[in-house]
Amino acid sequence: MSDLISHKRDGAILRLGFNRPDKKNAITAAMYAALADGLDEAASDPSIRVVLFESVGDIFTAGNDIPDFMAGAANPTDTHDLPPVARFLIGIASAEKPLIAAVQGPAVGVGVTMLFHCDLVYASTAATFHTPFVDLALVPEAASSFLLPRMAGHQRAAEMLLAAKKIDAGRAYEFGFVNEVVEQGELEAHAMSQVQALSEKAPRSVHLTKMLMKPHREEAIAHLQKESEHFAAQLKSPEFQEAGMAFMQKRKPDFSKLG
Repeated sequence: MSDLISHKRDGAILRLGFNRPDKKNAITAAMYAALADGLDEAASDPSIRVVLFESVGDIFTAGNDIPDFMAGAANPTDTHDLPPVARFLIGIASAEKPLIAAVQGPAVGVGVTMLFHCDLVYASTAATFHTPFVDLALVPEAASSFLLPRMAGHQRAAEMLLAAKKIDAGRAYEFGFVNEVVEQGELEAHAMSQVQALSEKAPRSVHLTKMLMKPHREEAIAHLQKESEHFAAQLKSPEFQEAGMAFMQKRKPDFSKLG
């Protein structure tokens, strides 16, 4: 398991954390593989009742590591049939045990879309949420184009996914994917108290309730796979090459000559 993903057991709670603060917790293929392994562990170990996503530093995650992606991170890099990113996305979409997130700072890209699969999300007042897929000449992923319109309404979803507007924690609460907003210094203790309480509830009752609350899970996974096909195609496109180079050169991309 990558040391860039922290892995801690706290009783019945599995804590998986982004641990690359010097790179804004940007996610590499190896980190996706470690996250997917953690979800597999939670699924197979009955002593794990809840999974908590967290992070080290002031940023939740800057999303995908763009140079890593441009170098071909969409290809399989471990012994599994699926690429690590696909393993992680399908893992959160199909998880039977509760997924909780504590977002203490900016979340970008998949750092936002993964939250749509979480059952409870707690954010600090310093958290922001940004999904700049279109700005990078990509498409939404993690079934976000399926889940967010149903959660927040089409216009609000378009604000994030089409206009790529960054929103704060209060707005995320209004959109419906954040449960509570708390002061930054209180976030970990507050989230842990909620996670601990959930981990002590009857496990089969919790499992069945989550299953009943997500009757469209298979539809979401099918949509996720459809997004992934478009995402992979865009990674090979001239649009993404321009957007990726512009990102690394810290300039505005020029799509004027691309149809």
